[in-house]
Amino acid sequence: MNIAPHRKIGWIAACTVSALLASGASHAQRCLTASKFGPNDEIGNLNHVTPAKTLAATKLVTRGKAYRLGIETNKDTPAFPPRTFSIIIVQPGQTAGGSLGPTKTTYNDDIINGWVGIGSQLDGLGHIGVDNLYFNCNKAADFAMTDGLKKLGIEKVPAIATRGVLLDMAGYFNTDIVKEGTAFNRAEIEGAMKRQGVKPIEKGDVVLFYTGWTKLIGKDNKRYGSVEPGVGVEGAKYLASLEVAMVGADTWAVEAIPFEKNAGIFEVHQIFLPLNGIYILENMDTAEMVKDQAWEFLFTLGPSRITGAVQAIINPIAIK
Repeated sequence: MNIAPHRKIGWIAACTVSALLASGASHAQRCLTASKFGPNDEIGNLNHVTPAKTLAATKLVTRGKAYRLGIETNKDTPAFPPRTFSIIIVQPGQTAGGSLGPTKTTYNDDIINGWVGIGSQLDGLGHIGVDNLYFNCNKAADFAMTDGLKKLGIEKVPAIATRGVLLDMAGYFNTDIVKEGTAFNRAEIEGAMKRQGVKPIEKGDVVLFYTGWTKLIGKDNKRYGSVEPGVGVEGAKYLASLEVAMVGADTWAVEAIPFEKNAGIFEVHQIFLPLNGIYILENMDTAEMVKDQAWEFLFTLGPSRITGAVQAIINPIAIK
């Protein structure tokens, strides 16, 4: 292109301004909860759980011992109000001693009447938002319908097999049960890791905290379900900076309650779910793993694929 020098300068300046304006417009369009994995992403940091990540995690299996991390779920399980749970056992078509066919087959069926967010559960990316804005710029009015989420549903969660890290916060604080309101921030997280000799937390890891809190279930349900120790705001931001896939604890909400001074209501949930695409695992039973000092392990999970569900009752398996 043959352009006069003075016109070339003007042309270059115009192109530069246009580029800056385009960049500014793109930045302005980028919302608070945008995913780093692109506008169509619905699984957040589980994108980091690659085949290579899974293969590396399998090398953590040295004893061959499997641990179930789910607690029992029933009508007495403490839950965040107004959640309730019940199970009904029925024998369809078998009233008054009836049976099926010449071999007199009989059977029991069950009906669950209750909320999904009870017991050991997975909080999906459609659970918590910031002023009705959810993960990856999804607005509640556009996707949260009464018959199921149209995006970010639990059915989108892939099969998970990755490195798990368990931090014994009860041991770190030298107590049987960590006191409610105790916040785990960067200093506490790194302190527990150093005490246990745990290797650095990596991208795509699942990080679990043990506090001894589940010991209260059945003994002091009121205390159990109203307060708890847990991850602090600064600790949540620290874990998010490490790009973990999931964070969980043996508590009903994972974060410190009463909330830290100047912290918002369930702000840690907001940092994890809508702002960073990090899933939350609640009421994880890790007492046996602490006893065995199973600090690093293969974490596996395949939640029930209920279309449009916000959460899932789960029983992850950890293998050491």
